[in-house]
Amino acid sequence: MRLSVPTIAFAALVALSLAPPARAQSVLFVLDQSQLPFDLSPGARENSPANIRNAPSQAKNSAASWANSPKAPGNAPDNPANGPDGVNAIFTPDGEFVGYATRGGGALNLFSASGRRIAYQPAGGHTKSLMSNAGEWCGTVTGTRRGGYAFGLTMACARRFFVN
Repeated sequence: MRLSVPTIAFAALVALSLAPPARAQSVLFVLDQSQLPFDLSPGARENSPANIRNAPSQAKNSAASWANSPKAPGNAPDNPANGPDGVNAIFTPDGEFVGYATRGGGALNLFSASGRRIAYQPAGGHTKSLMSNAGEWCGTVTGTRRGGYAFGLTMACARRFFVN
């Protein structure tokens, strides 16, 4: 069965509605990449891990870049904006705080609650895909009306939020 874009959008809205409205700016949910339409899948050139613009070695995507480092003040886990009550918080649909998302150097970075960078949306605005620090395709992202995000991650990438 192929999920249409409206079906995916509906799933994201359901996930957002299940998150605690007073706290959550963003929600993380698990997706099955085989159910995505081609334009959101890693098979599309702009989403492919093989696309050089998505590579973790690119300066604006690199975990080694200060702008993408958890040591940068805006990315630090002890920054109040990145905590469970902060504007950058990421929750599961059942309300569990798992991490935070910040934009630095052009990339959108997803960090675990302890400050470990899990994934990033490559700089440049050419893709809605998320990549791991190793350069694997991790999922997709969309903005919400509240200013947060809905992160659809593969199970392998989502698990990394729960491993210290």
